[in-house]
Amino acid sequence: MNRKKLQFKFFERYWRNAIMMRSLYSAITGLKNHQMSMDVIGNNIANVNTAGYKRSRTSFSTMLGQNIRGASAPDTAATPTYGGTNGVQIGLGSSLSSVDKIMSQGSSQYTGKDTDMMIQGNGFYVLNLSGNDVFTRTGNFSFDKSGNLIEPSSGALLQGYANDNETVPSVPNWNDDPGDETRIHFQIGDSLGTTAYKLTDYSIDSSGIVTGVYSDSTDSITRPMFKIAIANFSNDAGLNAEGNNFYTESNNSGAADIGVAGEDGRGTIVSGTLEMSNVDLSQEFTNMIVTQRGFQANSRVITVSDTLLQELIDLKRS
Repeated sequence: MNRKKLQFKFFERYWRNAIMMRSLYSAITGLKNHQMSMDVIGNNIANVNTAGYKRSRTSFSTMLGQNIRGASAPDTAATPTYGGTNGVQIGLGSSLSSVDKIMSQGSSQYTGKDTDMMIQGNGFYVLNLSGNDVFTRTGNFSFDKSGNLIEPSSGALLQGYANDNETVPSVPNWNDDPGDETRIHFQIGDSLGTTAYKLTDYSIDSSGIVTGVYSDSTDSITRPMFKIAIANFSNDAGLNAEGNNFYTESNNSGAADIGVAGEDGRGTIVSGTLEMSNVDLSQEFTNMIVTQRGFQANSRVITVSDTLLQELIDLKRS
């Protein structure tokens, strides 16, 4: 290869790298970030009808800029002869700052099913899955054949506090010390201790108290059986999202503060109702348009930068 061709190769490589380090690479970061934003939007829209789902959003931040010239201070003399100048920096693109969970309340949907429940306000249901606590806002519970109140897709056991007093009439003796949560289990036809009373019906009030109606051959009595446990977190947006609408504690969520509905900032329970997704389709479609245009604009930057490179190469060849 002769000397002229070597000079051309060096010239081409130098200017290609000089331009690509800024405009091309900056645009690439924009493409990647808008693609991740579209991934989040797509997941939100896919879960628009998922009960208890909480939407997410992306936030971007600037990357470190390249200093071309530092800032200078003004003349501090009594009669200054020059002023200060600002520094010159060229940005090197954007980066993904965060993917935030928006934990606002979703709309309610009446179902009429007694074991469907919605938390009105703050808090999560406490479930036990294979010996581990998981948390959810989705209240589409049902019974298994043993009378356990479960999350139907996984079999996770809904947790609460039991009334240990089986006398008639019953004054509740709640076993509700921290860590004493237990599964909620009962069946129509269960006996009340050694008495002739049989469970014939039940109801769930706003405090999460499951009250049973027991009857014998002559009369009926009501007895509180369980209190549904509700967990609060100092930073619920910091929870780790798992499958089946489950959440688990993270380093930034804080420990679960488990107690009773309606106390210490915990929400109340609405039975026969489900909380729906908090995804707003109009907002998501607007975000989709903005994301699409951002992706197209960054693609155009790459196209124009390539055209400039081609012009530079053609200039050398001419």
